[in-house]
Amino acid sequence: MSREIVILRHAQAQPGASGQPDVARELSAHGRAEAEAVRRWFDVHGLAFDAVLCSPAVRARQTLALALDGGPVDARIEPRIYEATPGTLIDVLDAARGAGRVLLVGHNPGLEQLVALLTEGRSEIAHGLPTAGVARLTVPTGAALEPGVASLRAFWSP
Repeated sequence: MSREIVILRHAQAQPGASGQPDVARELSAHGRAEAEAVRRWFDVHGLAFDAVLCSPAVRARQTLALALDGGPVDARIEPRIYEATPGTLIDVLDAARGAGRVLLVGHNPGLEQLVALLTEGRSEIAHGLPTAGVARLTVPTGAALEPGVASLRAFWSP
């Protein structure tokens, strides 16, 4: 048996306005379309989530809402995801260890480095994760999240 970690980078955001904090940036029209495409991809693959962990950034929360189409979800808004390193993201994911399928919504470079670390054993060889990109990872049940432990089941972007 295995568990799944689905990593979703937020969709394209509007440029920051003068004096606007980065965390407050909203999705662009293109970003909204990207997030809706994620929802369709989730639907086609029958993905439902046992736990959802999301950055507090407005663009990440908007991506999540559109990707899950406002469906029933008990998302945990986790401040540590914003500007996180792969190590911090692993700590955040460890809190949801008992869940069968976890959705993590956040930002680069942390997310693409996390995917590289978990699948290839090294975070510095990240291959990129575009806006609204999805990486679907499998991890052996009971295995600790450590370098090289995961398999990349799917990689998709709109």
